[in-house]
Amino acid sequence: MNQILDDPILHTALLQFIFPFSIKQTQGQELEAQLKRDGFTPFFLNNKELQDDYYGDGYCVSHESMERSYMPFAAHVLFPYREDKDSFRRFSRVNGLSCRMEMPQGSVPFQVLSTDVFICPFQLGFLTIRTMIDDKRFPLSFALEFADRFRSLENVKEADEASRIFCGERMFNQMEDFIFKNLVNGLGEFLDQSELDGAYFETLPFFVDERMMVQAFYGFQEGENISRETCYRASQLDGMKADGRPYTSASSEEYIGEYCRKHRYGRWGPDTYYMTNEQTFCCLSRSDSETAVKLANQMYGEYYYGLLLSLFHKIVLLKLSNVHSRLRIEHDYEEIEDLIYYINKFSAKFYFLELISQTQGREIFFQLRKVYGNDALFEEVKQTLADLFQYQETFQAKRRDNLLMILTVFTVVSGIYGMNQVIEDLKGNIDWGKMLQYSVFEYIALLLTFCGIIVSGVLTLRELRSGIKSRRRKKLE
Repeated sequence: MNQILDDPILHTALLQFIFPFSIKQTQGQELEAQLKRDGFTPFFLNNKELQDDYYGDGYCVSHESMERSYMPFAAHVLFPYREDKDSFRRFSRVNGLSCRMEMPQGSVPFQVLSTDVFICPFQLGFLTIRTMIDDKRFPLSFALEFADRFRSLENVKEADEASRIFCGERMFNQMEDFIFKNLVNGLGEFLDQSELDGAYFETLPFFVDERMMVQAFYGFQEGENISRETCYRASQLDGMKADGRPYTSASSEEYIGEYCRKHRYGRWGPDTYYMTNEQTFCCLSRSDSETAVKLANQMYGEYYYGLLLSLFHKIVLLKLSNVHSRLRIEHDYEEIEDLIYYINKFSAKFYFLELISQTQGREIFFQLRKVYGNDALFEEVKQTLADLFQYQETFQAKRRDNLLMILTVFTVVSGIYGMNQVIEDLKGNIDWGKMLQYSVFEYIALLLTFCGIIVSGVLTLRELRSGIKSRRRKKLE
């Protein structure tokens, strides 16, 4: 890599690329079995042997610290003691691949350290690709350009078209091929790419514009200045221009300053800053090497799970809102009941205001939630729930009244008139030949009698069928 004038120099760049996807209905257990066949290991905190397996040499995530960082009700969801469909089920695999990205501005050697796959409630999953730029001294612009190119699953820019990934003897022109044909071959068949009612991912399973979320730790050389412009560029993944010069997507110092006030967490400034927006969550630090390792471990540990939980909240809330917008309120009675059930389940089990026990972690989590607008989305979903309850109560009361009126009239007519006319002929051994001598009114009475029996049976069977279908849908969720 060529050093660029006036560009901060890094000694470490650790990048995690997070890909949210929708899992095909009822395919969660099959995906879990496939991951185990492909060499992924179920991740549990009581297996301390995994503390330093996935993060590269010199980095270790304390399982005890991760558990203590979260409130018990949140830890139960994030770190289950056993495989539970109402929790985050993590499967991890060490890759240890040495690769390089060729760009018009230069070559970036990097390692793919490991991959995680999370199977979450609401048919949601996360794929994380953990990478490290394999160099001891390099400009920030190269790291940002690498991150921006790597996160693009499909080639949507000229810069994407001009970039190549080399891994061993294989070359990949598109990041999607590198991931799904090299890193996680068996995952593609489980992605829900259909345009289903209520599916947030309508034609592609990608979360935002076919690009992955980036979580990064940037370790700056001692003496480097972490300016507001540097923080802004890291947050926006502003890498390099075509000629190799550093690129900044804003020129107004006032705008950059206002942006940093909203998106920068500066409790440990000027040595360490955290930047958050909808596409990136990064830590920029010029601390000494020992402190830098501790900060990186946090990004791999509790902050990583905090980001995943924020993304999970965001996507599920959008998914629930989208289901509501697709409902045909006069026809989709079962879907309305399901939506009420899922909103109540999400609110009770997964969405809490207080999740993290430590002050600094709580403040960063609140900032992430604010950036994603999760609280506003949650208020919208709660209002949706109130509206659905009101509609369902009105609709069910009207339907009960109508049904009661019909059944009352039918019971009176068939019971008093029908049964009184033909009841004696239906006792004991029925003489069917006698019915040939019935009058018109007796035939009407007989018809009403059997219709009453049939209607009662049909209504009972319909309620049983509806209850069984509802329980089955919830089990398959």
